[in-house]
Amino acid sequence: MPKHTTRIPRILMPKAGTDLAKWAVIACDQYTSQPEYWEKLDREVGGAPSTLRITLPEVYLEEPDVESRIRTIHDAMGKYLADGILEELPAGIVLTARDSGGACPRKGLVMAFDLEDYDYHLGSASAIRPTEKTVEERIPPRLAVREGAAVELPHIMLLIDDPDCAVIEPLFDETDRLQKLYDIDLMENGGHLTGWFIPQGALTDQIEVGLANLADRAVFNAKYGVDGSKPVLPFAVGDGNHSMATAKASWEKIKAGLSPEEQENHPARYVLAEVVNLHDKSLEIEGIYRVLFGADADDVLSAAQAFFAANGGTAAIADAPIGDGQSFPFETADKKAYLTVRNSKWALPVATLQAFLDDYLAKHPAVKIDYIHGLDVLHSLSVQPGNLGFALPDPAKEDLFRGVIFDGVLPRKTFSMGEAREKRYYMEAKRIL
Repeated sequence: MPKHTTRIPRILMPKAGTDLAKWAVIACDQYTSQPEYWEKLDREVGGAPSTLRITLPEVYLEEPDVESRIRTIHDAMGKYLADGILEELPAGIVLTARDSGGACPRKGLVMAFDLEDYDYHLGSASAIRPTEKTVEERIPPRLAVREGAAVELPHIMLLIDDPDCAVIEPLFDETDRLQKLYDIDLMENGGHLTGWFIPQGALTDQIEVGLANLADRAVFNAKYGVDGSKPVLPFAVGDGNHSMATAKASWEKIKAGLSPEEQENHPARYVLAEVVNLHDKSLEIEGIYRVLFGADADDVLSAAQAFFAANGGTAAIADAPIGDGQSFPFETADKKAYLTVRNSKWALPVATLQAFLDDYLAKHPAVKIDYIHGLDVLHSLSVQPGNLGFALPDPAKEDLFRGVIFDGVLPRKTFSMGEAREKRYYMEAKRIL
């Protein structure tokens, strides 16, 4: 792993006495079709210091007053710094536990990462890569919010593939001797959040060594059954990729005006993120299903057979899965069977199916697609005339990294990682100017 991928930051936290329950609000990219959620938050927060005042909920991103909202946010950041509402801690990492009512609390580490080691483009060999395709058109409006901002608040989640639970989990044996920064109930059914401060020293050194071990070439090759031709992947962006891509775009603009020496330690070069182990028992990875609307099922299935034949495989329709292929249950108003693809060039079943669907939809613009959670919803939509629904297996946790390593990125809507209310709440901040 490049030596600067991780960084021990100086984190900003609200001063003592701040109502942290009002300070912490959910990631800005949630509830984007529910302005009433954000209006309710506005009333609940009132005049208290809050991350609601220094972030832009994306429900407002295309509103006509967005420029005025951004100026207000930047002014609030300046005021929070000038008035001492945000105070800078010594260099260190925050250990977090988030209980959202699942099997157990989600464990994480809040620390900084070098944007020089992140590249979202397909074929990237960087140490940090997205799990899903980055839609570059989504970056400019978000860049307008970041440019001129004095601080950042992260909702980025970076995943590590640590099946031995050797990096994050043992730290919870140390909490009795760590400073507790917060221990609060989150607003709007967000669960409970606890955080402990780990000052820079022997324990942070141990953390960085543990993360570096996950990037060891021999360990990586053995874990994924690859040779040296596959670039090592220590970190995969599990959530907040467009936020990270925006931070990268901002840094590229800033660094163009800096000398190499100035670039080395500029605060905008390092982005704050929460690291979570993919094998954390709280993370439940669920598949997302596909439904085609306005489709001729026979034409779709015939096209699938032709598509996979042209890509070095075979596809067959039968009442049951066939052999060792990738099988996709499908349903229409009058048919229920399996599409089985053998010798697929794609590592993951979802990549196999989505590659075909993308090709078919591009050639049949009148056919529409939607991405569905829940087998009951899938069935109710699939059996309506003119519809065709495909089920997918829940991705294995190991498949997330394998998909990025072998296929470059995962197809969009590959997996769901928790409900909206379980997304990260803003708490920590970091200077970027």
